[in-house]
Formats: sequence, C-alpha cells, structure tokens
Amino acid sequence: MKTRPLLFLAFLLMALVAACAPAPVLRDDTLLHDTSLVSGEPCTAPCFRGITPGETLWSDALTIIEDDPDFTNVQTQTAEDDSERIQVAWQDGENGAVCCQVLSEDGEVVRLTFLRTAPEMTLGEVIDAHGEPTYLAGQEFTQDQAIMSLVYPDIPMVVYVFVEGPETGALSESSEIIGVLYFVPEDMQLLLDTTELHAWEGYQTFATYVEGDLEVTPSVTLTPTPGE
Repeated sequence: MKTRPLLFLAFLLMALVAACAPAPVLRDDTLLHDTSLVSGEPCTAPCFRGITPGETLWSDALTIIEDDPDFTNVQTQTAEDDSERIQVAWQDGENGAVCCQVLSEDGEVVRLTFLRTAPEMTLGEVIDAHGEPTYLAGQEFTQDQAIMSLVYPDIPMVVYVFVEGPETGALSESSEIIGVLYFVPEDMQLLLDTTELHAWEGYQTFATYVEGDLEVTPSVTLTPTPGE
C-alpha cells in the first residue's frame, strides 16, 4: 500500500511546526481568517469556499483559489515522480505565512484540503456546529504548546485544537481552533486503520488523554514504496 503526502496525522502535525520555524508559534493571527467551519458559510464542512474533496475538479478548485482577492502568493507544485499529483498553496493577505493547501493525486479531482487558521473559532463552537468528535490524538510541540487533533470520521475531517502545553493544558469550550483537514472517506478510513487514537471523553486535560487507553490502534502496517 502506498503512502500519500499530507495524509497522515503525524506528518500534518510536523508540517505545522516546520511552517512556523525557527520558533513554532501555533496561535498565529496572520494565518487564514475564515470561520466557515463553524458558520457553514458559504458551504459546510468538508467544503471550503466551494471546494470539496472527492467532488470538486482540480481545475475548478485552482480557479477558485486564484480568483479569491483575499489570497496571495498562490503557488502550484507538481510531483517529482511520474505521478499526476499536484498541489496548490497560498497565504491569506500580504503579510501572513503560507496557511493552506489543496491537493489532487490524479490531477483531476481534489483529494485533500488543509487549512491553518487564525485562532478565531473555539472548540465549543465546533461542537455546537458538528457535534462531538469520535476520536482524538495529542501532540506536544514545546513546554507551553500542544495540539489535540479531533477526528470526525463521518464528515470526514480532523480539527486541530491548541492547548497550553502538555503538562497543564486542557480542552475546554474556549479552546482555540488552529487548523482543519478535510479529505475523502477512503483516506479517513486509512487514517483510522493506521493511527493510534483515543475515544472522545469530553473536556479533559492533555495528559489524561495522552496517558489514557487507546480506543483505536493501527490494524494496517504501511510499507512505503520507492519514491513515496
């Protein structure tokens, strides 16, 4: 089974840090200013500004991004191998960091949308809009920064929530959203098959979840192929 870039949770979390180098700052007001995850406008998750993984043509998605007056530094990148994989990345406004990516593996249809957002939405708002997540995983970055990744298999999406460090950080209604990943159902199933996850048990501390029992453990071992 081939691995896919930007699919797996751990890779995405590392990408968050790399994008913030040299000093990772996960709560960044220069990132994407968009609250459609909780408002449902102009479309509901997993749709972003008319782009839905598994449905939207790559050419249409690229036109939407290039024509949006809020987006700058729009850059496309093709695969270095013989595949048809292509992605586009951009930033929100003139002064922000690169925030967002849309990817197609076949050059025809969007497969994945990854958005790093300014901390303008809260976990309570996400739960009001979409209900409670099914699973979650935690990742430490620094002594005062960590992420809880909330998994919604039925949508399918992963919501990234900031918590203030692995030792004292905790989820609450006011916890800030710093990113979201939308992808196709088959890739959500692959994530469930290959990622260790905890069952959602409400607003708990980072340590409680990370040290608690796993609900989902990998049932598939991926073997990367050459060039992947």
